[in-house]
Amino acid sequence: MSTGLPADDYRKLRDAVFATIWDELDPLEHQIEDTEKIPYDVVLPALRACGAFGLIVPREYGGSGLSIAQYLPILAEFAKIQGGIRAIVHVHNSFAHALSEIGSTAQKNEILPGAATGEKSLAFALTEPGNGTGADLSTVARREGDEYVLNGRKWLITNSDIASHFLVFAKTSDVDVSALIVPRDAPGFTIEPLPETMGCKGAEHGELTFTDVRVPASSLVGAEGEGGAHLERALEVSRVFIAASSLGTATRALELSVKYAQERVTFGKPIASRQAIQRYLAEMAADVYALRGMLADAAAKWDAGKRIPAESSLLKQFGLEAVGRVTDRALLVHGGIGYTRKYPIERLYRDARLNWLEEGTPTIQYLVAARELLDGYRFDDAFAG
Repeated sequence: MSTGLPADDYRKLRDAVFATIWDELDPLEHQIEDTEKIPYDVVLPALRACGAFGLIVPREYGGSGLSIAQYLPILAEFAKIQGGIRAIVHVHNSFAHALSEIGSTAQKNEILPGAATGEKSLAFALTEPGNGTGADLSTVARREGDEYVLNGRKWLITNSDIASHFLVFAKTSDVDVSALIVPRDAPGFTIEPLPETMGCKGAEHGELTFTDVRVPASSLVGAEGEGGAHLERALEVSRVFIAASSLGTATRALELSVKYAQERVTFGKPIASRQAIQRYLAEMAADVYALRGMLADAAAKWDAGKRIPAESSLLKQFGLEAVGRVTDRALLVHGGIGYTRKYPIERLYRDARLNWLEEGTPTIQYLVAARELLDGYRFDDAFAG
């Protein structure tokens, strides 16, 4: 169970992070979009100073130890600004949190204190250019004495340009998938950038190549063959985080649309007076309201120590569909000017499309949710008290 920070401490931390978001980071939007580069000399110190890197790192390792219910509103706020910055914060916190749950004591002691301050960061290396995931992986880790020897390739690995360590999933036998921690400076390990992305500009999604990379056997997370279980647990809550990102982007798109509808005048009246625009706004608000309630439910269950495989997949899927609808309608409310960079709607629209792909495509979410339902999963009775 996670109780998080006391209320007063949480408010102070949240206010400090929000101030950094809007006073220091949001003004960088046009620079990042123009250059497709995040100015790390500005962004990383700002994130460190406000505590954004240690939000869900346990307090015994120097983090804030927020509950998931406390973390989600902060992550949602990051999703209102330039998407590359949100991606940095999301991936860093997601997999620092995962390590705190699945790592050995030695692994946690090595990485988490640095992760809490942003001096170290763990990236997630699963996706491959020529394969799917799970049993279809082609990256292999062969045991040789007290070492594993890795060979293979990964790509679309977010934060690959700043991560100090990588949680790499590889086959350790014909059937077993295992997870190993590989340091950035391991001999034989190379990292190359991939082409620029549609949205979330500046966030690097690189290609990793492992050529006879040797790591100590102590780099194994858990036991051989436990990679699938580790993967499920890490992605379970991280999918909730993606939904929180969808909420933040959708909320800002709604706020901007309400403001624009009240200011934009045609035929002598604000367009907010027109029923067509009112319907768009109401439909947007319904998606935001529903998504917020689903997030609160999932966070409460996780913080109570419950597993949420069905909820997380349904939530991730609903979130990406909701933010898609909301940004579609936001563009309709703004009209042609929304297709330009005069307003953030154009960027929010592009940034939101990454949510379709992070932590599993829609087909995976439907598969996981249906599997849970067919195995007997039932929703809690919300009216039973």
